[in-house]
Amino acid sequence: MKNFAFVFPGQGSQSVGMLDAWGDHPAVLETLKEASDALGEDVAKLIKEGPKEALALTTNTQPVMLVAGVAAWRVWRADGGALPAVVAGHSLGEYSALVASGVLTLAQAAPLVRFRAAAMQEAVPVGTGAMAAILGMDAARVIVGCAEAQATFGAGSDEVVEAVNFNDPAQTVIAGSKAGVEKACEMLKASGAKRALPLPVSAPFHSSLMKPAAEKLREKLAATVLAAPQIPVVNNIDVAVQTDADAIRDALVRQAFGPVRWVECVAAIKARGATTLVECGPGKVLAGMVKRIDAELTGAALYDPATLADAKALLA
Repeated sequence: MKNFAFVFPGQGSQSVGMLDAWGDHPAVLETLKEASDALGEDVAKLIKEGPKEALALTTNTQPVMLVAGVAAWRVWRADGGALPAVVAGHSLGEYSALVASGVLTLAQAAPLVRFRAAAMQEAVPVGTGAMAAILGMDAARVIVGCAEAQATFGAGSDEVVEAVNFNDPAQTVIAGSKAGVEKACEMLKASGAKRALPLPVSAPFHSSLMKPAAEKLREKLAATVLAAPQIPVVNNIDVAVQTDADAIRDALVRQAFGPVRWVECVAAIKARGATTLVECGPGKVLAGMVKRIDAELTGAALYDPATLADAKALLA
């Protein structure tokens, strides 16, 4: 079998009915029950029926994406799928990776990500923060452009804009205050970016405006028992594999207000010998990024019985 990695998606890939294709697979039903018990609500109904607007609320999006990723992982394992050499997750997906690795149980992770989501939303009221994807520009230029845009507001201004997700060599997501992001989009387009797309999100995730949320998360994580990883997890914030529980906690805290270094994460996964990255969970955003990051790597998706069969064949 080829050396491979599993990667887990974050917010944005959710959709109503995203687990329907699995039917009554026991691993999926077990996952839904475990999450529902942990959260005290019917997660299966929320995923199956939505509505879309309810799934888009970050306090729902984070738990349902965790559940969907873990469900696909459990199906893979129940169907005889081998353990990957390494796992990672994009933003929120890092929590799914930690469940797959055995660091967290799903019963621990589901309330934890809901708490994280609520803390993030409280840190910046809806409508006051923003995020945008900058396409067709080198990340280093985006970083400089954000600094230049922020400087236009003058010293001591509360306006903030930062590069927060390094998704592929030509796609960087920025986040911050609404005015800061709008100014950066205008300036970056003027200096050569192909597009600057506002993202439909309710908070400026991974920006320094999330520090109040991170402090709340620090307290919550301090009271959470973590097990030793059974599979190496490459984290977002340091692009490192940690085995010490306190180091894992600290990385998760800093991840809330620090950048997702996904391009480097993929390089670190390759350095561990993996040639194929399987995106485990709804959608194929991460699978699509793989080739744009490194043409020598193969990306695949795993979100229904057909893609499960494809992944098994690809890795055989």
